[in-house]
Amino acid sequence: MTAPQPTPLEDYALLSDLSTGPLVSRRGSVDWLCLPRFDSPALFSALLGGPDDGRWKLWAVDGEVVERRYVPRTFILETTWRTPTGTVRVTDFLPPADTQDDLYRRVECLDGEVAVEHDLRIRFDYARSLPWFRRVEDPGGEGSALLCTAGPDGVLITGPMLYATTRPTADDDLTGEVAGGAQGGAGVGNPIAGPAEHGREVNDDVPEGCPDPAGNPAPRLAGRFRLRAGERLDWVLTWFPSWDRAPAPIDPETAQRLTHGFWTDWASQLEVDSPEEHLVARSLLVLRALTNFRTGGIVAAPTTSLPEEFGGSRNWDYRYTWLRDAALTIEVLVSHGFTEGALHWRDWLLRAVAGDPEKLRIMYGLGGERELDEKELDHLSGYADSRPVRIGNGAAGQYQADVVGEVMLALAELRDAGVAEDEYSWGLQTSLLEFCVRNVDRKDHGIWEMRGEPHFFTHGRVMMWAAFNEGLRAVAEHGLDGDVATWTRHRDALRVEILDRGFSTELGSFTQTYGGTEVDASLLQLPHTGFLAADDPRMLGTVARIEQDLVGERGLVHRYRTAADLDGLDGHEYAFLICSFWLVEQYAGSGRLAEAEETMAGLCACANDLGLLAEEYDAGSGRLAGNFPQAFSHLALIRAADAIQRARGARGAATERPLDHRP
Repeated sequence: MTAPQPTPLEDYALLSDLSTGPLVSRRGSVDWLCLPRFDSPALFSALLGGPDDGRWKLWAVDGEVVERRYVPRTFILETTWRTPTGTVRVTDFLPPADTQDDLYRRVECLDGEVAVEHDLRIRFDYARSLPWFRRVEDPGGEGSALLCTAGPDGVLITGPMLYATTRPTADDDLTGEVAGGAQGGAGVGNPIAGPAEHGREVNDDVPEGCPDPAGNPAPRLAGRFRLRAGERLDWVLTWFPSWDRAPAPIDPETAQRLTHGFWTDWASQLEVDSPEEHLVARSLLVLRALTNFRTGGIVAAPTTSLPEEFGGSRNWDYRYTWLRDAALTIEVLVSHGFTEGALHWRDWLLRAVAGDPEKLRIMYGLGGERELDEKELDHLSGYADSRPVRIGNGAAGQYQADVVGEVMLALAELRDAGVAEDEYSWGLQTSLLEFCVRNVDRKDHGIWEMRGEPHFFTHGRVMMWAAFNEGLRAVAEHGLDGDVATWTRHRDALRVEILDRGFSTELGSFTQTYGGTEVDASLLQLPHTGFLAADDPRMLGTVARIEQDLVGERGLVHRYRTAADLDGLDGHEYAFLICSFWLVEQYAGSGRLAEAEETMAGLCACANDLGLLAEEYDAGSGRLAGNFPQAFSHLALIRAADAIQRARGARGAATERPLDHRP
């Protein structure tokens, strides 16, 4: 028997309402959905197991996908299916969640006659809770609807009526794909005796097997519906707290128009000048999509436990707001003119860190929550049998020396863009620098959240230098008040220390840790802080060492050598895309423009057909890996593209500069 194969990550599309981020496979299966927030328990978890862990698959019977795309500069997904008898388009989207959370699935027959089929399995709380279904009146007055509840969660399904069944689909056969992928539907019959009804006529029927008004458990809901050219059917899944009255979704046409208007209005502000414009624009949209509109918190990714090595145990929950990730995101948003979003995040930061800065965390929940206890979900088999599946993140309690520097650099970018500090925001930054003073001699776990013993990581020490440097620059250039003497003393002492202990004259390179011999891709970020120039001989030596030790197939860069056993973890990992984009940035900044362009082209080819990137890329299998889509990867793509454009501009200016004929 063939082992089940997971749907490749590159086959997934992201939807977003700025509150949650479901993933939809190329074959029409919503395999991951957390409601009402990115970090809420999932009601569709097939991504981390199988179909029976929750999904909503909608496909054309006997059809093949011939095209999928986002409506330009939106997260409205269009998937076009062709069957032997006709063509149908499925449109999936979530309107911005200003009042409620709705997932719309619209089906339109473009020509001929097509049957579409549903397989809906709602499993609240990461597939630990089977819901109770009952038939109710549609709150919008459109006939009947299905009400689904379990504990605190409620879901309303509106549209042509689905029915309960226990018949398996082809996906449930172990020879099929685990999540999405296979066509499915082999055992699903038409809920109405005889031929399926056309168009909206099915709305008026209550098929055999439909949950009754008294309610009953329904492990699986199904339905097959036939459409002719020009006919359209719509289904909506609406989440609400189970103790509240079920809200009525707005009509699909209006919802789609509002969703389109929201995204295109936001995207109209994009300032992009790059040959990679489509990927840069999509990356900026992804960063916006991963930002919670209510709180301003930015999740690192909308998923948990997608593995850094297929079949491995390096599987982490990224549905939280890392100060570092959010700070780097704000830098690129500000550089492209999005200061309003940056201010939203600054306000989030002020709330999250409020109180004693000594208790600063490296990550928080979307609302600023501090308790992110890590747990393992043993009942889920994991993506590609990668266990354990984790929720929460145990690294939240780590001390990482680079974090304050990342935040100070981001807030300096905002300040330099003309956004004035208020007493509260600058007071926060001075408190963060006091935190640095108190921890200046403390070892840490590094940017990569090592779970081994703490060390003095060179990157972290440089970021601490950057924190003091940005504080001093704020005083000198923006007239703010601060403890100049103390900040200067620590900044200057750190510089001497870093050059003495973090640089190996024997290797001609900066090292991962003080006194070590390993290199780390995070060292590629030293020029970004202003600590030294990209073409400084010490930096060039470091790059040469990274090329030797960390660059693998297709020019992709690994974070560090896992064989050195510094991280305290079992197993290995694939190349990290952010590190590879950092190398592009370094090449562009040090006069190696042709290599930067060549490497950039290879990295852009790692994106899927919709322009989405995961955390990692396995060059051996040609597969995306790690949590998906990943803010780190997308913000690094933007920075790399910007660096190439600056280098091109500098080269062009040098070429056009008039010759100096003076003797």
